[in-house]
Amino acid sequence: MVQAVWWRRIYVMIVKELRQLSRDKALIGFFFWAFIMDVYLAGSGTSMQLVNAGLVVHDSDHSMASRELIHRFHMPYFRFDGEVAHPNEGVRRLDFGDAVVLLNIPPRFQESLASGEATAVQMQVAATHSPQGLSAASYGARIVGEFGLESSLRRMGMSTNGSAALPIVRSDHRVWYNPNQNESWFMSISEVLTITTIFSVLLPAAALVRERERGTVEQLLVSPLTPFQIMVPKVIAMTLVILAGTAMSLFGILHGIFDVPMKGSLLLYFTMTTLYVFTTAGLGLVAATIATNQAQVSLMTILVVAPMINLSGTWTPPEAMPVLLRDLMQLSPLYHFVTISYGIQLKGIGLDILWPSILAMLGLGGSLFGFGMWRFRRQFR
Repeated sequence: MVQAVWWRRIYVMIVKELRQLSRDKALIGFFFWAFIMDVYLAGSGTSMQLVNAGLVVHDSDHSMASRELIHRFHMPYFRFDGEVAHPNEGVRRLDFGDAVVLLNIPPRFQESLASGEATAVQMQVAATHSPQGLSAASYGARIVGEFGLESSLRRMGMSTNGSAALPIVRSDHRVWYNPNQNESWFMSISEVLTITTIFSVLLPAAALVRERERGTVEQLLVSPLTPFQIMVPKVIAMTLVILAGTAMSLFGILHGIFDVPMKGSLLLYFTMTTLYVFTTAGLGLVAATIATNQAQVSLMTILVVAPMINLSGTWTPPEAMPVLLRDLMQLSPLYHFVTISYGIQLKGIGLDILWPSILAMLGLGGSLFGFGMWRFRRQFR
């Protein structure tokens, strides 16, 4: 009988939290925007690859060889924006952002190639947008290198197929898990993980602060509910809401629009998401014990979530970070959840490989949740 009453109170409190959340129109609107439109825009509107980089050319040779080289800088990577009469004009266009690459072809370019003399072309790249500039420089170097190799073979009377008789090293790439290198897969999954983290902290904290703002916390204090029965239903209710948002993103956007596969177990994925949301909610509980209104909760969520996202590998690979930051990443539950999410969705791996990340997330998340509960109980005392 006592256990039935205990579970009945938990159930009633969960329903109460869901009803209170449904009345917060602004938060509900932000929730649907984040899990639907924001994920869609991240997957469809953001690209890290080189696309339509503006190319201007200063051709001092105007020969067949120079025209052939220019022709190789084509769509979809480069967009030819015409020739310039002087290199300074090309530099000016780089300064104003009208172009990304300036290609300078020297005089006697074709004559030097035909005679076997050493010749060079200059490529100036605007790298204010460093990823695009690095890609443009890499693509351009490869194009010029292949053109130089083919020109040397023709000068020696050999066709491009004849290069098989020369001692040459070829790099054969095998792309696993995302063979078409579709960026929408990576961007959409990363955005779902980011949004899940934001709401895992924001919703439980907002639910607790809402009680203080509306003056209902005093009613809860005089009720027969324990601090555990007040706090845990809020976390459970918000976890159910976040799982519903994750399902919307997963089936409606990732699978429905971007064709992101689910190679692993769907049940395992939602189980790990539930575990991550439930444990990360401890940060929201701590924020709720400090903040006095929902505006402060929102600001504290940004303060907490931003380092988690930046130090988790969601957008920046761990290998690109300094050693100290890579060590700090181990303290972020999101870092381990990223490994779990990509492993289940794109690689199809299971518990036999993911168990170290799961244990780490359990340990960190359990510590955060325990600290949040301690802060909450202390506030009630």
